[in-house]
Amino acid sequence: MKAEKIHLGSFEEIVLLAILCLTDAYGATIRQKVEEALGKSVSIGAIYATLDRLERKGFVTSWQGEATAQRGGRSKRYFRVEGLGAQALEATERARAKLSLPRRRGLDPVGGAA
Repeated sequence: MKAEKIHLGSFEEIVLLAILCLTDAYGATIRQKVEEALGKSVSIGAIYATLDRLERKGFVTSWQGEATAQRGGRSKRYFRVEGLGAQALEATERARAKLSLPRRRGLDPVGGAA
């Protein structure tokens, strides 16, 4: 499936970019990175719903880490961006670049001179 044919929502994009920034990408660290980027609080439920959607699309994969005493014997679920996810990010970046050309040329939103 081509990345250009799959819609990448803006929050999905932020979550994918957060994963790419992290060495250990799991729910809490992804949430923290997203909150830093957006400058506002984000529910962990919104993070996990987005991660599940991204995994169904083939943009990320996840795996269970080892159980730790710190977490009461629970394990962390780690995430990694896959090739299709990287392609979707690149397609989104290309689309934004095309749409931002008028602004870079100094034109106002309706096409007149700045």
